[in-house]
Amino acid sequence: MSEAISNLQAAQQKAMAGRPRVGGFPYLAETLRCAGVTRNVWHLPACASLYQTRLGSVIQQGTPLVSGTVDVPPFDEQALVAAIRTDQAGESTFPQFLLAAWQAGVVRYEVDFAERHVTYEGCCGESYVERYPAPPAQAAG
Repeated sequence: MSEAISNLQAAQQKAMAGRPRVGGFPYLAETLRCAGVTRNVWHLPACASLYQTRLGSVIQQGTPLVSGTVDVPPFDEQALVAAIRTDQAGESTFPQFLLAAWQAGVVRYEVDFAERHVTYEGCCGESYVERYPAPPAQAAG
């Protein structure tokens, strides 16, 4: 196992252990940022996640949301924002959030940990940017 993989997995475990149920994403993001993760790019519905870190790049392949040949849902910003708010309220699991984002037409999203924002993209060039706050100083450091 590479140093990049072991560092990423340790940061993910730390983040999940201390992540609050409500508003947990900023804590998760800050924990990864402090561990040297600079970007995270998700491709839906494949659930392939690229982590760019100071130690190297790592791919994590999750369970795809669909199989076979399927139509891409149209980009629906209102449905996407509703999925984000549901997740922020602690009312969905991460797999439920991914499915809701896909159903809202998201084919890719990118987290920029330095700038603290997530850019969600549809297949026809549509996008929505969600900024997130830094967690309290003691939370993720």
